[in-house]
Amino acid sequence: MSYVIAVAGKGGTGKSTVSSLIIRSLLKRGETPILAVDAYPNSNLPDSIGINIENTIGTVLSEYMKNRINIPQGMTKQAYLEMKLHQILKEERGLDVLVMGCPEGSGCYCGANAILKSYFEDLKKNYKYVVVDNEAGMEHFSRKTAAEIDLLLFVSNYSLKGIKTVERLSGMVDELKLDIKNRYILINQTPEEMDREFAAAVESIGIPYFGNLVMDKMIEDYDVRGIPLTDLPDTSRSVKEFEEMLRKVIN
Repeated sequence: MSYVIAVAGKGGTGKSTVSSLIIRSLLKRGETPILAVDAYPNSNLPDSIGINIENTIGTVLSEYMKNRINIPQGMTKQAYLEMKLHQILKEERGLDVLVMGCPEGSGCYCGANAILKSYFEDLKKNYKYVVVDNEAGMEHFSRKTAAEIDLLLFVSNYSLKGIKTVERLSGMVDELKLDIKNRYILINQTPEEMDREFAAAVESIGIPYFGNLVMDKMIEDYDVRGIPLTDLPDTSRSVKEFEEMLRKVIN
């Protein structure tokens, strides 16, 4: 049974950074195999973990919609689409990556999305951990593509707007009646000491506190230079602090 970790929050809060730190930690522990899923239309996670992606699920779905009348004889639509999806699965040592991307063109994707959900359900059984970097709108949650989640980590930046967004997203999770075993809030890009009023606002939304990550020039430097965050040294402050936070939740 795989352990599913999903990262959510508004845009610009550092969700891909947090997802990368999770993946780095799991790889270092030898907790493999891992499936990383980038659910953004404009993907960021592959660059953050140093993986080159050529095709996305969005392009596969678009081609499927255009060419479904040309499916090879004797092959069902589901078998054909699942074959194409498996072909774009980027396989690395201990880590496989799938990027959602964005389908192009008009038409109803309901049938294709149903196949996609079934594909994910079967695929995740092959992995010890699944890490999903979600888009701000949580579109894939609303479609229930990833309806069963062991750990949902909401990421907010150091702003009341970010906290309010987390509160709304958490309410959306409740409305959708998703199977979420644990949910936490992480505050990213904070000063050395957080304002007391801000800390009180975080506590007031009623979501268990995961911790905070102070602004890290090393991470900024890695991003600017295009160095994968999975290559951060063990001496990195963010790595050490995040590892401590994660161990409290995942033993």
